[in-house]
Amino acid sequence: MAFMRKTKQFNWNRKHLLGLRELSAEEITYILDTATGFEQVSTRSVKKAPPLRGKVVVNLFFEDSTRTRNSFTLAANRLSADVIEFTQKSSSVSKGETLLDTARNLEAMGIDIVVIRHNAGGAARFLSRNIQAAVVNAGDGFCEHPTQGLLDVYTIRKIRGSLEGLKIAIVGDIAHSRVARSDMWAMTKLGAEVTFVGPPTLMPSQVSKLPVKVSYSLDEVIEKVDVINMLRIQFERLGGNPFPSIREYSRYFGLTVERMQKAKPDILVMHPGPINRGLEMESEVADGKNSVILEQVKNGLAVRMAVLFLVNQAAMVTKEK
Repeated sequence: MAFMRKTKQFNWNRKHLLGLRELSAEEITYILDTATGFEQVSTRSVKKAPPLRGKVVVNLFFEDSTRTRNSFTLAANRLSADVIEFTQKSSSVSKGETLLDTARNLEAMGIDIVVIRHNAGGAARFLSRNIQAAVVNAGDGFCEHPTQGLLDVYTIRKIRGSLEGLKIAIVGDIAHSRVARSDMWAMTKLGAEVTFVGPPTLMPSQVSKLPVKVSYSLDEVIEKVDVINMLRIQFERLGGNPFPSIREYSRYFGLTVERMQKAKPDILVMHPGPINRGLEMESEVADGKNSVILEQVKNGLAVRMAVLFLVNQAAMVTKEK
């Protein structure tokens, strides 16, 4: 296929994408290379490619989402798939139906790929073991958000050429961030040095066992890093008061215009969204020349097209055996 010409030959055999921790650097690179081939689809007058024609993708979202859900919907449509949109509020889950019963009922309708977001860690893995359809994790609990991690490294690689040797700071609510975990696995496997930055109350309890450096001062690392990824404070998941006040947090961990003056001139500023402007970063920074936030959103489409394409290919091979 034309969009695969630039991709090196590789035996992709994963029917599910559940997390990046279990992927090798070679597998991650293959997804990124495949995504590069899909970028040109969005530049056509007819923005369609045929790989998933006749396939059915269901977006099984048990948590609210804007960017991820719409990106997966558009990615599936661009690949010519039919899409079923599922929301917990308008489903039988609100009447007590279990996750497994919901998925099996959907599978009985002939679905091929399930894209699931769930507040319980391990939900995607559980589903992959109990249904025949391919499963893509769109975020599970505090565990992983693999396609966000992939689009983040894709964005960096596209601009810098490689992640090898780059110093990257991930700043903010690390404890509750599945993005931080997927980013960490992808970035370190591709050769970057990652530092988690935030107050001690927002660090994971087992952070010392992770392949990252840790800093409790943004000012300490801002001058040294090539990329800075600012995380959203997840107020809906916080228990108690992890920091004295919003003003206090912003003072020590917010990315301000003043702090940016200490950074490298070509530093890349990232955020998975949605942004709490004035808290995690000032609007002047979010919309400034170093920001690649909208590039992340744009690149997410090609990455998710690649993921849907690859898991479908592996699923088809599995059926033939």
